[in-house]
Amino acid sequence: MSYILNIETATKNCSVSLSKDGKLLDVINHREDGYSHAEKLHLCIDEILKRNNLDLKKLSAVAVSKGPGSYTGLRIGVSTAKGLAYGLNIPLIAVSTLEHMARQIKKENAFIIPLIDARRMEVYAAVFDENHNSVREIKAEIIDENSFSEYLDQKKVYFIGDAVPKTKEAISHPHAIFIEDSYPSAKEMASLSYQKFLEENFEDTAYFEPFYLKDFIVTRKKKPLL
Repeated sequence: MSYILNIETATKNCSVSLSKDGKLLDVINHREDGYSHAEKLHLCIDEILKRNNLDLKKLSAVAVSKGPGSYTGLRIGVSTAKGLAYGLNIPLIAVSTLEHMARQIKKENAFIIPLIDARRMEVYAAVFDENHNSVREIKAEIIDENSFSEYLDQKKVYFIGDAVPKTKEAISHPHAIFIEDSYPSAKEMASLSYQKFLEENFEDTAYFEPFYLKDFIVTRKKKPLL
């Protein structure tokens, strides 16, 4: 049997799940307006293992949501996953944040567009069909009234993610359905990480880096005028 610890920290939701042979055993979601992943992640991992009477040494692999998303959140999740994988000498698995978030939607004859908030009117987005197959690659893009029109003109489109509020302000197409108050969770990572485990689709623990999609920009405070 294969136990996999799944870690999701790409947004404000600090989430961990435990799966056995691809089946979800337990999940913890901890969401706050401020990013508290550095404080909460290890506590959540300890809690989920204790709740399921499982020792770290019984893990077969550790999986992490690789992004795109918050620079700080991704760094914390990936650093923790790499530390566990290295210390336990087990494989490291990376799962696309937008891919596993799309699996929260189960609808027929529809497109699914997971969205993660970037700056201003920009989002990280990808497009999937109703079977969660990729239709369009991940992009960083500016949202306006014409965004995703080629999909909206065909059939219903379900938008999900923390960028839904600003997307809803820009898009008023009748086929647009907005799932609000939604964040990526480690819950949907279970089947994807297990499939990668079976395929031995592992990352190089020493060199793996999150998928930021864009360079991280540090904003410096302006010096006061003398």
